[in-house]
Amino acid sequence: MTALASREPVVTPPVPARRNWHRPALAALLLGTAVLYLWGLGASGWANAFYSAAAQAGSQSWKALFFGSSDAANAITVDKTPAALWVMGLSARLFGVNAWSILVPQALMGVGSVWLLHATVKRTSGPAAGLVAGLVLALTPAAALMFRFNNPDALLVLLLVAGAYCVVRALEKASPKWLALAGVAVGFGFLAKMLQAFLVLPAFAVAYLVAAPVSLGKRLLHLLGAFAATVAAAGWYLVVVALWPAADRPYIGGSQTNSLWELVFGYNGFGRITGDEVGSVGGGGGRGWGSTGLTRLFGSEMAGGIAWLIPAALLALGAGLWFTRRAPRTDRSRAALLLWGGWLLVTALVFSYMGGIIHPYYTVALAPAIAALVGTAAVQLWLLRSRPVASGLLSGGVALTAVTTYLLLSGSSWQPWLAPAVLVGGLLAAVALFFAAHLTRWAATLVAGFALVVLLSGSGAYTLATAATTHDGAIPSAGPSSGFGGFRGGPGGGPGGGFGGGRGGGPGSLLSTTLPGTQLTALLRQDASKYTWTAATVLSNAAAGYQLASGAPVMAVGGFNGTDPYPTLEQFRQYVANGQIHYFLGDGLTMQGSTGSDAAQQIAEWVASTYQSSTVDGVTVYDLTAAG
Repeated sequence: MTALASREPVVTPPVPARRNWHRPALAALLLGTAVLYLWGLGASGWANAFYSAAAQAGSQSWKALFFGSSDAANAITVDKTPAALWVMGLSARLFGVNAWSILVPQALMGVGSVWLLHATVKRTSGPAAGLVAGLVLALTPAAALMFRFNNPDALLVLLLVAGAYCVVRALEKASPKWLALAGVAVGFGFLAKMLQAFLVLPAFAVAYLVAAPVSLGKRLLHLLGAFAATVAAAGWYLVVVALWPAADRPYIGGSQTNSLWELVFGYNGFGRITGDEVGSVGGGGGRGWGSTGLTRLFGSEMAGGIAWLIPAALLALGAGLWFTRRAPRTDRSRAALLLWGGWLLVTALVFSYMGGIIHPYYTVALAPAIAALVGTAAVQLWLLRSRPVASGLLSGGVALTAVTTYLLLSGSSWQPWLAPAVLVGGLLAAVALFFAAHLTRWAATLVAGFALVVLLSGSGAYTLATAATTHDGAIPSAGPSSGFGGFRGGPGGGPGGGFGGGRGGGPGSLLSTTLPGTQLTALLRQDASKYTWTAATVLSNAAAGYQLASGAPVMAVGGFNGTDPYPTLEQFRQYVANGQIHYFLGDGLTMQGSTGSDAAQQIAEWVASTYQSSTVDGVTVYDLTAAG
């Protein structure tokens, strides 16, 4: 919306001396973000032990690092492409296997994402808009959750923001090189979280196709080149894995046919949209991933992480497109709106209607687009506050955010005073903003500062609560441990709210991981070097706890859900006959889905019927080297 007044393409002028505030302000933003994401980081321990165990494996075996194996003996991989594990595994190699070496890379990715978003918005809307956008991203609860955790989403967000930066650079001079770099960034995003990375591609393509300052034919040619760069950056790994002899690599976890292509396009691909995921624990109505529809992002499962500024961002998008409707085709301000608005709309609609597995933390992918739209609109409307329409929109945006915050918080028992305080403060700020053009410069500055505080008070408070709460298990959720209501009321967290893992006693389960007691840990470490796997157990999260405690490979029979057909009963019996597995751990931890392979079930039943069991630290232990 920078072009509201001039209707001309925006070229950010050199920063005059009086704007020297920008660099120290940026430094303060990045330092504050680093403190927020790093402070007390080790309290979450292994966080998602499923990925921590794979990082541990990668620190011990280069093959395990490359393929993303769950264990250093390369039995089976995690059910994702392994780019995020490459970062964690290399960090663990350099600094040892511990919570900090695994979690710090994600926190630094968060700082990098804030810096890159600031730089991207600054190029189209000025330094103040860039700073506000960076601040909004840093204070988004879903962002604080993922940048303090070890899921692949942190790397995904960093790479997608990098892609957006490259598109903005490409738009300035119709640069095919910068556009190709955007494709490379998205392609590597695919290696972090597969097809989800491609949700931004329509927005990137439309922005360039509409606004690049070159002929239509060259625009199409540049987009074709960027598409080829995306395919190359994403596809090389698929080709290498497909060509690698299956007998010389781990089984591809999450697939039923030992195929990475199946994992990409099935279980972690279109199956997430349709809910038809073979081997899954169920999607749609099967397990209950939440009702679909336009209000899904405002429900109890997702609202606390992302919903705070969605209405304001949509208002900003609509207002910006209206005001720039008569701008030249190459107007970069409108191009930025197409980029961020398309990112937000496409991703939000997919998340709202997908029928397969979805978790609340996925919404972190919306945060950069929301932050960019809010930051751009807030600053540009403030600069045009002398116009009644601009001041009305600015005032309306603050009031809308205050009402949204009130509705979100009113269903929660957490900090009950905050909801009415934000509502009253927001409405007062909205009124003051409407008349800000008639105030003195000093008074107007105070009003703007107060309005910004109100705008971010709900999400900021919830972000601080997120950072102050330890998170572990497979499905973390933003906010305090007391839960969150959302527009629909009820306890927060949805399917993942109650599935966090502890750190002691008993076996792990599908979505949680527990570390074994001292006696079992000592047992697993004893003579571990004599065996390919010191133990085997059903479910990856259960295996992860034993492996992290012992430091020795533990086979995850059946993969994450216990429904992968690896190993088969015949293969497992051969491993036992060869003396490659010392113990089998657990009872009753069998396949968790209604579809997929029952090989894990067969193995568990065979072990229980063949070997004598004992109990160590509350865990059933079968010694597979004893006479059966």
